[in-house]
Amino acid sequence: MIVHKFGGTSMEDGPLFGSVADILIQQQETKKPSLAEKSGAKSGGMVVVVSAMSGVTDDLIAGARAAAEGKDSAHREIKATLLSRHLDVVESMLTHSRERLEIGGLIKEQLHELERLYRSIAVLGELTLRGCDAVASFGEQLSANILAAILRERGMPAEAVNATQLIVTDDTFGAAVPLVGPTRQRLQQRIKPLLERGVVPVITGYIGATESGVTTTLGRGGSDYTAAIVGAGLDADEVWLWSDVDGILTADPNIVPEARTLAELSYSEATELAYFGAEVLHPKTIRPVIEHGIPLRIRNSFNPGHSGTLITETPSLDRELLPPIISATGLSLIAIGSEDDNWALQMAARGLQRLSEAGLEVLMFSQSFSEQSLNLVVRKQDQAHCLNVLCREFGDGPHQEWSKLPVSRQNSATGTFRRLGDVCTLGTKDRVATISVVGVPGWSETGIASQAFAALGKYGARIIAVAQAATEQSVSFCIPEEQLTDTVRHLHRELGLEPRGTQDDIL
Repeated sequence: MIVHKFGGTSMEDGPLFGSVADILIQQQETKKPSLAEKSGAKSGGMVVVVSAMSGVTDDLIAGARAAAEGKDSAHREIKATLLSRHLDVVESMLTHSRERLEIGGLIKEQLHELERLYRSIAVLGELTLRGCDAVASFGEQLSANILAAILRERGMPAEAVNATQLIVTDDTFGAAVPLVGPTRQRLQQRIKPLLERGVVPVITGYIGATESGVTTTLGRGGSDYTAAIVGAGLDADEVWLWSDVDGILTADPNIVPEARTLAELSYSEATELAYFGAEVLHPKTIRPVIEHGIPLRIRNSFNPGHSGTLITETPSLDRELLPPIISATGLSLIAIGSEDDNWALQMAARGLQRLSEAGLEVLMFSQSFSEQSLNLVVRKQDQAHCLNVLCREFGDGPHQEWSKLPVSRQNSATGTFRRLGDVCTLGTKDRVATISVVGVPGWSETGIASQAFAALGKYGARIIAVAQAATEQSVSFCIPEEQLTDTVRHLHRELGLEPRGTQDDIL
């Protein structure tokens, strides 16, 4: 039995939902029962885990924040856009009138419930982590019901299953921890009977619930984690994560078209890549499959014929070792510190703690003692919320806002800094990017950091901040976003990652 997980980019619109359905039907038709399945050791069939449509979770959370700030028109507009987008998929992909009416009605009902939740948040004037989880859970529920309906219409028995019935977690809202025993028990009781009847379960990723039934989420990108948890709980043969790239590559193929796919990785290598921001893999995903020895494969829903990247306990000895370059855009740099000697590590800890409590993810941070500051890299859409959280922690009052602070200094190179109380300054630099180079054991005797620094020095890249692992096997840089493309291409070439023959052609 294989667990198939599809991300938001694989289901961005109606035709892509149809492509996902085609992949699943083809997999069912071509899959032959293994000896283990024939002997009854494992259940056959397939299980599907889905994310929300691309961008939907961000929109849901943006609507909740708008509601908390009293921006009624903003959250109503977001709700209307989500309704239109999902109904467009239903209208274009479901031709059976009864199925189309039922799913269309379900979508309207769920988004009406979302609107009621937004109104409750507006009344409170505050978005708690628990409330944020409740809001964020709608996207997966919508996509699971749509995909299950499309599969049924194409002749494949399928049933949407809300993971709140399956994944039992603690009450750490925003990044809940699954409870292994209760979760396995529910998976066996709820999913196994469906598989035995030949029904394909389409499970909502990313979400779970406490033992008392309160909705939680597993953290950003948690649908991969859900797939791994489901695979472990059902003793799957493999877990396949379908994305929009041919596995884990040596660089973003949109930047470096000749980037190479890493055919095989060990569990530990894949875990390190995930923690350095590899978009196709959630950091927590590896843990459940390691504990049960389940292979994990990353494949491309836009190129299903490609074998992708296989992650396993013991990769082939003759595999090619290549250090991947991981890059990210759409980021903002936030610097909080002081212009005198009042900055202390305790203040850095306070800032990180408050951001964590607010459910905000810091992608990279570096502490500068000479500049008396802490540099934080966050997603652009989280910037305003991060700034206001830090204002409330270090400013003069609980309702202080970044936009109302007096400007201390401003220029195009370093960004905008504002005075925050008597001690701190808070600054931002928009449109930054990060580059992480992750070495593979055995690739270089000197470690990846020295070679990466040498390559960047040769290119003359402007480095804003640096974070380096003590092992010297990985290093991350924050640079201006406009320099990302050329910098990644230069690194890819200087580190010798082009396909054989390419470098000779260039030289």
